[in-house]
Amino acid sequence: MVTVNNVKLQVVFRTLRLYLHISLISIMSDVGSEEFDDEQGSLGEYEGDRNEAGERHGQGKAVLPNGDTYQGEYENGKRSGRGTYKFKNGARYTGEWYLNLKHGQGLFYYPDGSKYEGSWVDDQRQGHGVYTYPNGDTYDGEWLRHHRHGQGTYTYHDTSSQYTGTWIMGKMESSGELIHLNHRYQGIFVNNNPSGPGKYVFNIGCEQHGEYLQIDQIKEDTEEEEPVITTTLTWKPKTVTGLSNWTNMTDTSDQALVEE
Repeated sequence: MVTVNNVKLQVVFRTLRLYLHISLISIMSDVGSEEFDDEQGSLGEYEGDRNEAGERHGQGKAVLPNGDTYQGEYENGKRSGRGTYKFKNGARYTGEWYLNLKHGQGLFYYPDGSKYEGSWVDDQRQGHGVYTYPNGDTYDGEWLRHHRHGQGTYTYHDTSSQYTGTWIMGKMESSGELIHLNHRYQGIFVNNNPSGPGKYVFNIGCEQHGEYLQIDQIKEDTEEEEPVITTTLTWKPKTVTGLSNWTNMTDTSDQALVEE
């Protein structure tokens, strides 16, 4: 056991409660992940190269009936290669295409001010990429079908706090770490919340071990026909020790990260 000055411990635990509150109320911005219809079936106006069959082939520029524009490479009538597509709502994509779909590396600017730069597969964010949200938050990591999925780091712009660890279909799951200015939390996450055993590591040179309990509370004085159940997170401290190495408590079910 490590001996820590009582005054310092009181400050630490007050800081713990403060940062825990911030961590749990921070809601990730997901604005800007909507789909956009580029009316792929409409031809519109076109200037550029064609092949012997009269199809768009090579470099060209097209103006679609809905006002969208595309300038770049074509192959046998389809957008394939590199090109820039500008949507009438202000969105813009510059990058690689295959058979009229965003496919490969590309940069997408959304009309709400967010942007994504990284890998695309069949018109969806997939592989490694960096998403910058309208509020300045960023996610740098792996994606699957438009969702944060795999290993990645989410950085909160306002506090500079970070979550780094495992994601499953957009949510913090399995082994992860919440990093703050003067301490960090390491443990297991379930549905975006810490759950079960974990520990807080403080920069003053000590750790607090314990576990998170999820307590369901029933609210019956509501207008709903059935009682409303809310879940409250409660940190149950156990011991305070010196610093130690963190054992990565990875979920034993690796299949959860494998695409079905």
